[in-house]
Amino acid sequence: MEKVQDPRRFEHTLGVEYTAAALAMCHGCGLREAQAAGLLHDCAKCLSDEKRLSICRKNGIPVETLEQQNPFLLHAKVGAYLARSKYGVENPDILNAIQNHTTGRPGMSLLEKIIFVADYIEPGRKNAPNLGEIRKLAFQDIDRALLRILDDTLSYLSGSAGDIDPMTEKTRNYYHERLNGEGAVQS
Repeated sequence: MEKVQDPRRFEHTLGVEYTAAALAMCHGCGLREAQAAGLLHDCAKCLSDEKRLSICRKNGIPVETLEQQNPFLLHAKVGAYLARSKYGVENPDILNAIQNHTTGRPGMSLLEKIIFVADYIEPGRKNAPNLGEIRKLAFQDIDRALLRILDDTLSYLSGSAGDIDPMTEKTRNYYHERLNGEGAVQS
């Protein structure tokens, strides 16, 4: 990854790998799988928007309207493709963890949750809201940490007039209902 990422992104990648390994040990997930997914989660992040769109077109990777308008959002999908085609990953759980590390999805596996959370709480992150609380929670209850990240992310995007991927809302609603036993919340 050091060859395909800028120094700042590579430092983040190592932080995610480290954090994913710690979370895997804490929650009983495969250590090697967590490390591999952590190392590869942003393997397409430093590609140009044009390159990500081109890879999608050439390989039949679906591009939603929001992704067409904001191609940087494609780094997770393209990353999963590159993990398989360029880096030889065959494990579907690792590929799903890479593909879903930005939006999440309802019914994520433990590895998917770990990579999603590790990406948010890795040691290099400094400015995310409630970071200290979420870091502690991640080692106590991964699902509640996941939900807190989703809530904070949607709150931030709503307040900044940023585009919200519908999958992020679906994921938040799924985990809110699952953990709180109430009807889904709306943005």
